[in-house]
Amino acid sequence: MQIPVSLYDELKRFVYSRVKNKADAEDIVHDVFLKVQTHGNQLRESAKFTSWIYQITRHSIVDHFRGKRTMMPLPAEISEKDDYHFFNECMAQCLSNLIATLPEPYREALILTEQRQMSQKELAFALGMSYSGAKTRVQRARTRLREKISALYKITTDRYGNVIECEDRGPAVATRRHA
Repeated sequence: MQIPVSLYDELKRFVYSRVKNKADAEDIVHDVFLKVQTHGNQLRESAKFTSWIYQITRHSIVDHFRGKRTMMPLPAEISEKDDYHFFNECMAQCLSNLIATLPEPYREALILTEQRQMSQKELAFALGMSYSGAKTRVQRARTRLREKISALYKITTDRYGNVIECEDRGPAVATRRHA
C-alpha cells in the first residue's frame, strides 16, 4: 500500500498538536504506519483510507497517553509522621484500582484528565469529539466512580470536605448493590 508523503507530514502535525513532543509524535506516526502496513488488507473501501488512518492515529495517541501513566508504589515502612502521606498514597492506589474497573470510554477520560493532567478541551481534541461531549464524558466518569466508592466505602469528612475516616463496607454490600 503506497502512502503519500504529504499524508505522513499531515499526520505528524496532527499528532504533534496533541502530544506536544516531536519525538513522541514521530514515534506514534511510525507506529501508525506499521499498523497500516500490517492491517492494510482489512480496509474494504479504499475511498475511506484517510478516515481509517486517522482513526488508527487517534487510537495510537490514546494508547500513548495510557502507556505513560504510572502507579505509585506504597512505602515498605511507615512512621507516624508519614501517616498522612501513607493515607494519601493508599487513597490514590484505591482510586486507580477503581478507575481501572470503569468502562473504557469513562476510564480513558479520567486517566487523561485526572492522571495525565489533560484539560477537557485537550481531551476533546485528542479523542476527536466536541468539547461539550468531553465534559459530559468526564462528568459521567466521575459520577460512576463516586457510585463505586459509595458502594465499597463509608467515608466521613470534616466540614471542609477532608476525609477523616474511611470504613470498608465489605463485599456483601457491594454484591447486594450490584446484583
